[in-house]
Parts: sequence; structure tokens; C-alpha cells
Amino acid sequence: MAKLWGGRFKNETDYDAFNFNASLSFDKRLIKEDIEGSIAHSRMLMKCGIIPEEDALSIIEGLQGILIDVENGDLKISPEYEDVHSFVESVLTDRIGEAGKRLHTGRSRNDQVALDMKLYIRNKILSVDSKIFLLEKALFEIIRDNTETFMPGFTHLQKAQPVSLSHHMGAYFEMFIRDRRRLKDIYEGADECPLGSGALAGTTYPLDREFTAKELGFSGGPTRNSMDSVSDRDYLIEFLSALSIIMMHLSRFSEEIIIWNSNEYGFVEIDDRFSTGSSIMPQKKNPDIAELVRGKTGRVYGALMSLLTTMKGLPLAYDKDMQEDKEMAFDAIDTVSDCLKLFTGMVSSMSFNKDIMENSAKRGFTNATDAADYLVKKGMPFRDAHSVIGALVLKCISENRALDDLSPEEWKEGSELFDEDIYDAVSLKTCVENRVTFGAPGSESMKKNIEFYEKYLNEGTLGGEV
Repeated sequence: MAKLWGGRFKNETDYDAFNFNASLSFDKRLIKEDIEGSIAHSRMLMKCGIIPEEDALSIIEGLQGILIDVENGDLKISPEYEDVHSFVESVLTDRIGEAGKRLHTGRSRNDQVALDMKLYIRNKILSVDSKIFLLEKALFEIIRDNTETFMPGFTHLQKAQPVSLSHHMGAYFEMFIRDRRRLKDIYEGADECPLGSGALAGTTYPLDREFTAKELGFSGGPTRNSMDSVSDRDYLIEFLSALSIIMMHLSRFSEEIIIWNSNEYGFVEIDDRFSTGSSIMPQKKNPDIAELVRGKTGRVYGALMSLLTTMKGLPLAYDKDMQEDKEMAFDAIDTVSDCLKLFTGMVSSMSFNKDIMENSAKRGFTNATDAADYLVKKGMPFRDAHSVIGALVLKCISENRALDDLSPEEWKEGSELFDEDIYDAVSLKTCVENRVTFGAPGSESMKKNIEFYEKYLNEGTLGGEV
């Protein structure tokens, strides 16, 4: 049981208590951030003359060597250490001797882990942002190429009005724009460095916290209150909240793909690479990836609720409860990352049965509102027009026909105002094209949106990728 403390204790820690208290099994994934923070701290200690330059340089070289060896697999993180901090410091001291014991000068594990988590989460925000960006690029291709692919739009899962596939996919594109905007806000909100806050009340050493913050890429400088610095997990709660919303969007999208993939709809065909079969039913091709994305949403929600519950009753400043901020957060981040990657592959490879989609819009009377609007433009009050078209829809339902199938005589039975131009008025192309308000599925509106989406994608990711 390798620990960084124990001088005031008479007895050894109970073995089970040590394991219960230890966090190395999960916080070992913070080793890169831990070493990065320790190198910056050592440079600051050297700059301020707090430790000898020779020792600081030896520490920095030793830390760099540890990270290289861990990443290469030449150094295993063994379980006898309490946490990643004790592992790094113990290995460092074994390698460079007494100088390694100076590393922790002016620092506590409280501000150390606060820094590690903030660095880690900032990196993961960039990673998730990049994955959403790739999904947006896949969606953009569908949007750009399907402005005249007509389909029913739904309310209450009932066919409502005709839209284009381009417009429907655009709705999800907008959701992911908002997701990335939230990530940007969280990244910028986590732009202050907690290192140098000590256990809770700073330190008597003349630390240069501005220097450390700059070394670590925090443009917002050091945090302003040392007690808040070591007990703040708002940025992590915000990130888990953003991840939960991302999963909610993916889950809604998955639900539609699952429905569209069913035999009853047949709107889409999911590629074999993202489908599975049945062990007993030879004919089955199941949308398991979409179903798993939908199912894993609850897992990410659980991480958010867990951390909110953990933090709700904690007094200032640091409490060991806060160690519970990691395992489920790590799991949530991994889950969202995997879901985004697989979902993007599924969406970019699935095919659309355009004829089935268009026919579904016709048979679903999605052009009924446009037929009523036709009568309104001829002078009939809308409420009367609504009633006339409702009666014609009822007739078509009883005869298993679409409005487009009615003869000129049958239209006139509804109202003498109908003329031959009614067929053009209720064609899906006309119905969609006539929706000219900004944000509607008409071609002019969609052209503006496509230009906006293209410009937006050209701006790249938070990390600068395009």
C-alpha cells in the first residue's frame, strides 16, 4: 500500500479500507494530464526559486520519461498505489532520488486532481466536438442531395404535411449545432487554472499562478478563490448535461431510423455493417446499433444524476465524496464517443427508399392542407375549406385512394371552385415548393440553409479541424 501520507498514524490502513479508498483503477487514465500539470508546476517552482534548478530539471526529465514509458507499455501502473498522483511521485522518486520528493512543494492532491480533471475534460470536449462535426458532415451530404426527395412530415406520429428529406435531416443538423455551441461555452467556462490553490487555502510559498496557468493553456488565468477551486465540479456537471442532451438527440434520431427501417415503413435500408441478425429467425435484419444508442442514453443520464446527487450536500471545501466524479463521467464520455462514431457510420451508409417515402406522403393525405388553401385562394373561408377537404379525405379513405387520384368530377362534388389546376396544387413538389417562409422546406429557404450549413462547416471544430 504505497501512500503519500501516514506520519501521524500508528496503525496500517485496513486492506479493504485501502482498496475502498483507492482510485488508481480509474484515475490512472488521468496520467497524461497529471504529468503535464506536474511539469508546469515544476517549471514554476524553478522560476520562482522555490526549488533548485537542478532538481526541477531532473524532475521534469523524470516525468517525461515516465509518460513515455507508460504510453509505450514499458511501465505498468501497478495496483499497490492509492491514486495516480502517488504512483507518479513514487516512481519519480525511485528514478531520480531525493529530488523527486520536492515535486509536491506548494501543492495538494486537491488542487492537483482539480487540475487533472479540468485538463482531461477540456480535451474530451474537443474530442466530442470533433465527432459531432463528422456526423454533421455526413448529414450535410444528405441535406444537400435530397431537396426534392419528398416524404411525409409527422405530428403525433401521424402523417401531417409534406416535407423534403433534406428539410427533415436539417432539423437534426440544427440540434447538433446547438450541441456544439453548448460544448464551446463549457470549454470557455473551464478556462481558469485551479493549480496553486493548495488543499483549500492556497500556500505560503510565493507561487506564480499566472505562469502555471499560461503554461497549461488556460487563457482565463488562475481561479480566484482557492476554496471554490478545489471543490468546483460545475464544468463537469455542465459537460455531463451537454452529453445527456447529445444522447437525447441521438436517441430521437435513432427512434425514427428504427421506425423508418421497419417493414411497415420501409423508408430506409440500414447497411449490413450496422445491422445484426437473429439466432433463430433467418429472415431478421435488426437495427441494433440504433437501438443500443437509444438504450445507452439512460446510462449517460445516470452519470449526470449521480454527480448532481453526490454534490448536492457537500460542505466546502474538498470532500472525499468528490472522488465519485470520475468513474461514471469516464463511462459517459466513452459511451457518447462510441455512439457518435457508430451513429455517423450508420447514417452515412444507409440508403433511402425515395419512391416509398413519396408514396407514403401521398397516401397519407399530407397535401390536404394545400387543397384547403387552394379553396381559400379562390375565396372560400378557411373553416369551410377545411370541412370540404375533410369530407373528400373521408371519401378517399373509404375507397383506399389518395386525393391525387380523384377525378375532376369528384373534386367538383366537393366544391365548384375546383378546377384542373388542383392537380398541380396538390402535387408534393408544389406543396413543398410553396412553403416559402424562412425555415420552411421550400427550395429557396433550403438553399439559404444549405449555404449557411456549408459556411458553418468550413469554420471547423473547436480544435481547429476542418
